[in-house]
Amino acid sequence: MDQLKLFIKKYFENFAFFYGHLRYRVFFVVIFSIAVGFLDGLGLTMFLPLLQLVGDSKQVDPDALGNLAFVVEFLQGLGINLTLFSVLLFMTLFFILKGAAVFFQGVYQVIVQQYFTRKIRVENIKGLNALSYRYFIQADVGRIQNTLTGEVDRVSKAFASYFLAFQQAILVVVYMVFAFMIDAQFAVLVCLGGVLTNFVFRSVYKKTKQASTALTKESNKFQGLIIQHVSNFKYLKATAFLDTYGDRLIQKIDEIQAQGKKIGILTSFLKGMREPLLILVVSSVILIQTSILGSPLGPIMISLLFFYRALVAVMGGQTAWNYFLGNSGSLDNLTSFTKSLKSNKEIKRSKESLVFKEKIQLRDISLNYGETQILNNINLQLPKNKTIAFVGESGSGKTTLVNMLAGLIPPSAGSIHMDQQMNVSLNNKGYQKKIGYITQEPVIFNDTIFNNVTLWKEKTEENVQKFWQVIKEASITDFLKDLPSKEETLLGNNGVNLSGGQRQRISIARELFKNIDILILDEATSALDSETELSIQQNMDALNGTCTILMVAHRLSTIKNADIIVLMSKGKILGSGSFEEMLENVPSFKRMVSLQEV
Repeated sequence: MDQLKLFIKKYFENFAFFYGHLRYRVFFVVIFSIAVGFLDGLGLTMFLPLLQLVGDSKQVDPDALGNLAFVVEFLQGLGINLTLFSVLLFMTLFFILKGAAVFFQGVYQVIVQQYFTRKIRVENIKGLNALSYRYFIQADVGRIQNTLTGEVDRVSKAFASYFLAFQQAILVVVYMVFAFMIDAQFAVLVCLGGVLTNFVFRSVYKKTKQASTALTKESNKFQGLIIQHVSNFKYLKATAFLDTYGDRLIQKIDEIQAQGKKIGILTSFLKGMREPLLILVVSSVILIQTSILGSPLGPIMISLLFFYRALVAVMGGQTAWNYFLGNSGSLDNLTSFTKSLKSNKEIKRSKESLVFKEKIQLRDISLNYGETQILNNINLQLPKNKTIAFVGESGSGKTTLVNMLAGLIPPSAGSIHMDQQMNVSLNNKGYQKKIGYITQEPVIFNDTIFNNVTLWKEKTEENVQKFWQVIKEASITDFLKDLPSKEETLLGNNGVNLSGGQRQRISIARELFKNIDILILDEATSALDSETELSIQQNMDALNGTCTILMVAHRLSTIKNADIIVLMSKGKILGSGSFEEMLENVPSFKRMVSLQEV
């Protein structure tokens, strides 16, 4: 049983992967391949009657066709007189039908390949969207980007070459059946020659597989370096490190090129060796058959046509298989990537819609990353439409706690209660749609200002009016009106043409545009100058009482008007209350206020 499993894994694992995505469509590929081979075989069969008619006999002898005599007998049974004209007519008809089969096979192949490529793209995009945030923040971003872009294209090529090899294998079987039916002895000899040629390519296959795996790994690393190059371009430019970092990229490019070159050389070797080996095998077998075994040349020539077709299919299949192996590293990577997406899916979203009416309570909440404890025994009550500020040193757990309240991370222990609902999961789409989230690094899409703020809402009169209202609330009206294209201005990659403050204000306007119940501000105004920060802070204060505001801040001046201030340290809450209450009751908070001269 174990040997059977190893055999299936070794030779049918890739087929199982493709079948898992294509199901019944795989069998239509097989049917088309059999049809092409069968019709081609019938057309080639008509060469022997043709040779007999143009030879000395001037008549067709069905026995010369061996077990394929049924073709001639069938035509004669229909009352068809096999003349030179009728034989040529049927030969032409068979090859016309074969051409039609090849055409439909090619069209179907394109349709199936597009279906396959779309399916794996959609499957992985959905898998990425369903990925748990906790796993995502530890994932290799370069691998994610490379797999969703370049690797999918290489897997699509692997699909095409795999089924080309698969189709060639089917044609080999069909041609071999025809050849055996005409001259079994000749067929056995050619088969032995074909098997021997396969040993020539075994080491080539192994080297190609290794190079493909190495190419995928280097491509993943290169994508990660490119992401960092773009995101850190300003720093690298300002500190004259672009050339140094560029040298790292060029080194990685050279490593990728080396693996690609190796695969190309191995594939070219197979192409160059195909014809010489083919002729060597055929010539050797003909000499043995005629000189040593004394067989007549006529049936051998027809059988040879089948074997020539079969050997061409063998060599073509070997080349296609090697090309498949050249992309198989991407297939292995995609399979592994898909499995990791499925095994690290987010806990299934609750179907019950959460409605935040009165308060959210955290009871004995703890969170661990491995053996490291991030939050420890958190007990907190968050009243609706109040402003709650979280303060404390870096690494105290402020942002982690806010991420938990946004439904991004489930607690390791403890329970969350909402109004009268006991132990709820905040991983709820209805709940999260009511959340606005503004981070220290603003989220800017490579699109117009209007689409950035409205998230691609239709440009109706109502939406335009609301757009300008939130632009005003985010203190960005003057800047926007000075732009030649106004709200249709393209912001470029990550808002590269904007200052940090301008990007942040657009991000704030986006959240104000949404109909939210909870607004999370994670160091949202830290990139702004004092005057703009004060202006936006006043607008934020104006929102007090209209939604629940959760603020993470280091500048204590920004949270003076918060209803509740929560001081955290090493994953614990040291105290909570109003600004005045914290000053009076929590010495460490009072020291922080004194140090910042608030």
